[in-house]
Amino acid sequence: MNREVEKLLQNTPAIWRMGDFQRYSASGIATGYPQLDRILPERGWPGNALMEIITPQWGIGELKLLLPLMKSITEQKRYLLWVAPPYIPYAPALAEAGVDMDYVIVIKPEVSCKDALWSMEKALQSQTCGLVLAWLNWLPNGMVRRLQLAAESGNSLGVLFRQFNHKNSPAALRLQLNSSPGGVHLQVLKARGTHRYRSLRLDFPCH
Repeated sequence: MNREVEKLLQNTPAIWRMGDFQRYSASGIATGYPQLDRILPERGWPGNALMEIITPQWGIGELKLLLPLMKSITEQKRYLLWVAPPYIPYAPALAEAGVDMDYVIVIKPEVSCKDALWSMEKALQSQTCGLVLAWLNWLPNGMVRRLQLAAESGNSLGVLFRQFNHKNSPAALRLQLNSSPGGVHLQVLKARGTHRYRSLRLDFPCH
């Protein structure tokens, strides 16, 4: 193989070879739900990316889905940033799930668009912030791409909660959630590393 092509392959994480799929597919962060890990190509959440969770309405289980991740991030002494959540986070429930509230920062919905984007980008670029959660339906694809690059540079994960399916979004992972008794029905709309998208019913443990 041409040396310049080989060098490009080695130094560009966005390019991968089919022979590398097994290594690539095991690089994710465990979701806390083994059945979900099995259908994601990275065998978990992407470690340095932006992902979208699309729901018809807020509060159907999207935060329960991420509780194991939030717990893991605060155990690493890294911060969680909430940007414009529709409801004030219920601290007792988060603490009961093992989330260290000393590492949770909330930016209220009244924040301006400019300040919300600035806060997200800086947090994603920071090594001290491991997870950014944002409720921004209006975010255009160009800004999503910019935040994706920020997550890659900061080795962090950003999650956009949206109520509309924005096609052609550059987010690395896109999930559609619908309510189901005791849990959610989850469909993978897009995932880097595969073109085979799957779905499952995910039950949440009772506390």
